[in-house]
Amino acid sequence: MIMAGYTVVCPLAGGQQPREGGAMKEKNNPGSIDAYIAAQAEEIRPLLQKVREAIRRQAPNAHEKISYGLPTFWQGENLIHFAACRHHIGIYPGGEATKAFAQRLKGYKTSKGAIQLPLGEPIDYALIADLTAWRVKQAAG
Repeated sequence: MIMAGYTVVCPLAGGQQPREGGAMKEKNNPGSIDAYIAAQAEEIRPLLQKVREAIRRQAPNAHEKISYGLPTFWQGENLIHFAACRHHIGIYPGGEATKAFAQRLKGYKTSKGAIQLPLGEPIDYALIADLTAWRVKQAAG
């Protein structure tokens, strides 16, 4: 469970800003997914690691990097990004994915290419894995 007093700012919803808990400012790019996760609150780290693992299982050949300040899996193109946000974990598989998975995404807040998985509710790691597998197939052509 997330501590009530902990807040972060989603990098895609207003930019990187100072956050309680020692998270990054944009000018302090974490450089790696390990560093990004390490910079998050202790309660958030295991969730982010499980997101990373769900993605990695479906994209074993993808390169991990930081792109747009976000943990990113790249395989010929950006496959999927994720981020720790104030009240959710953001998953960014692109606009076509949110359309293709619209039925499964009912009940989640979405926008073009973005999905908000609320903190305080179970994270659907199978959904993340399925989104990633779909993106891998899409990127392969």
